[in-house]
Amino acid sequence: MKRSRTLRCSVAGMFGLAVLGAGLATATPAQAGVPKAAACTTIKITGKKVAVRMPDEGDTVADANDRVTRYVHKGDKLRSCLIANGYSQSYNKCGKTGHDWFLVRGGQVPLTCAKRT
Repeated sequence: MKRSRTLRCSVAGMFGLAVLGAGLATATPAQAGVPKAAACTTIKITGKKVAVRMPDEGDTVADANDRVTRYVHKGDKLRSCLIANGYSQSYNKCGKTGHDWFLVRGGQVPLTCAKRT
């Protein structure tokens, strides 16, 4: 039976937002400034030339056959706030097998082709 593909926040991102929310509840009005993008991270592309893919209509997670919106190259830095978990769809990109994708501007990048910085 095929499991449906879903989009989930990273556990660290959800934990960070919970801590941030708890801190704001106890803060005085002068301290209530919210830091910019508390759960976001910068990723660095490790593959030579990596496709940024847009999921098909109705899907939340890309797969290896979805359309390419643009390419990024080794050393490029992108900002990602979420990780999409494609449980039933595995891929082999950048010499590794995986199923998770970083969500970036313009689409999704395979988790195996990037690292957090």
